[in-house]
Amino acid sequence: QVQLVESGGGSVQPGGSLRLSCAASGINFNFYDMGWYRQAPGKQRELVASLDVGGSTNYKDSVKGRFTISRDNAKSTVYLQINNLRPEDTAVYYCNARKIFGPTDYWGQGTQVTVSS
Repeated sequence: QVQLVESGGGSVQPGGSLRLSCAASGINFNFYDMGWYRQAPGKQRELVASLDVGGSTNYKDSVKGRFTISRDNAKSTVYLQINNLRPEDTAVYYCNARKIFGPTDYWGQGTQVTVSS
């Protein structure tokens, strides 16, 4: 059974930081590109950061310089370090695992990030 379990969300003030984690089980993590998406109320889910098996990263323009994605293959875990949080970063953040060959795709249950003063 495949599971992606996110953690680390919470409520913070503008300018604060959070570190999100996504622990994967039931997959060979080394063969999956990983991504973090977010969905704010009334908006579509959007990609904020991705990290492929080769180590290449991609970031949404509005988070560049503030968000950092990383992975620990030994722990089958992907992280999202979020600094200098803004109210517009408020959303449910989802972890995604996409197999490098084929259409296999998995999602976590999401973790809420709320930024307000």
